[in-house]
Amino acid sequence: MNNLPTDFAYLHDRPQSEAIIRTEPEDFQVIEELGFEPEGEGEHVFLYIRKTGENTDWVARQLANFAQVSLRDVSYAGKKDRHAVTEQWFCVKFPIKRNLNWKLFGGDTIQVLEAKRHPRKLRLGTLQGNRFRLRLRQVSDMADLQTRLEQVRQSGVPNYFGEQRFGQDYANLWRGLALLRGEIQERQRNKKGIYISAVRSWVFNQLLSRRIEQNLWQQMMPGDALMLAGSQSCFVETDVSAELEQRLSAGDINLTGPLWGKGDMLATADAESWEREQLQPWQEVTDLLETLSLKQERRSLRLQPEALQSEIINEQECWISFSLGSGSFATSVLREICLTAQPE
Repeated sequence: MNNLPTDFAYLHDRPQSEAIIRTEPEDFQVIEELGFEPEGEGEHVFLYIRKTGENTDWVARQLANFAQVSLRDVSYAGKKDRHAVTEQWFCVKFPIKRNLNWKLFGGDTIQVLEAKRHPRKLRLGTLQGNRFRLRLRQVSDMADLQTRLEQVRQSGVPNYFGEQRFGQDYANLWRGLALLRGEIQERQRNKKGIYISAVRSWVFNQLLSRRIEQNLWQQMMPGDALMLAGSQSCFVETDVSAELEQRLSAGDINLTGPLWGKGDMLATADAESWEREQLQPWQEVTDLLETLSLKQERRSLRLQPEALQSEIINEQECWISFSLGSGSFATSVLREICLTAQPE
């Protein structure tokens, strides 16, 4: 079972251009878009923090020490890249009657930009999305890169779970499989969740890749589960009408793939049969996932970056910027634009 394929299909074939990313932290910039403003009162302090080259979990631990609270009382909406300059919100449960100068937290690599109270805890996933600004260096074919950018503007990209989900050398996936088979034990709930999530993500990526390979990327099948753009709301249609195809082409609705778990699949008819047929070689994986408490869910197959822009510095360097909704990966956008590597 450890021979699972980990290469996934490109939408427009493999890019011709290569580039170097993350030469320095400033080359990878992320700004979190929370989607709401803290209300100004309540037992939770929201801290808008800029960090450079620091791990999100490490910053959370430092915050707990600074505020002299339990790590359980510190939260965030999403983890951000370590090798980057990122701006994101943290939350500290802190007694209303206590005061603290939050600006004193941090140092050269961490700055508190804003502190404001809110009545509710900031929970994982409670964000609108992220804005990315990325510098590409040593671009081998700028013309090809710009052509790919235009293709992404027009078609979007496959909504793959990015490489971060699987860990270095897909270690999280292999640990997740071993955990499901009872070959290893994991007491830490957080790590267990990471490993199992990697397995579910692989199942989704595999079906998405197969759909591209078989020219079904934007071809609707009877029984496909469709998701309204900008929401998690799904519906199923067994009749493929011209109106639905037009809405799919316009980006008003998206095809979906399964996040595997127990319970009935949302897809029916031809779409359900196709999904089960594609995953039949790895039925052991899906059967093991069904033994967990996780329920069947769906995820959009198409990711449409918003406000995708390019700024050419010279013939071998450029900036690209775009916004993505929560749960999407910038690396999934990058892989359709050019082949990337980090400096040695």
